[in-house]
Amino acid sequence: MKFIEENITAFNVQATTPEKAIRIAGNLLADNGYVEKRYVEAMVESFEKNGPYIVIAPQIAMPHARPEDGVLEACISMIKLETPIPFGSTPNDPVKLVFALGASDSEEHLKVLKKLMNLLGNKEAVEQLKAATSYESIRGLIE
Repeated sequence: MKFIEENITAFNVQATTPEKAIRIAGNLLADNGYVEKRYVEAMVESFEKNGPYIVIAPQIAMPHARPEDGVLEACISMIKLETPIPFGSTPNDPVKLVFALGASDSEEHLKVLKKLMNLLGNKEAVEQLKAATSYESIRGLIE
């Protein structure tokens, strides 16, 4: 499982639309061989079709698609947007943190999701993630 490791995180990311933000977070996974390129497009299509249900908490989005859309290994990337952008979720906009999730089967999906929810369930950790400017500043939270 690849969980918010240094090679799949990015800070001060420039994105002006949810689709761009999803592609940037997804391409971190694709460029490292954890998902196929088509998975990134599947995440964008899912957002366009299903709307902002991926905005799971204030300022936090978790785009994902189905395992059969090209997940090779369970993984979660994280990008922090320099300027938060609206995803269309009135109670939770604008989004600052985007976690792209790839899970290859339902058991793995639950493990990855549980790990992310434990992290996001900690208010102090979330504030640290929102304030982070480098991987070094969050390494302790992730490992």
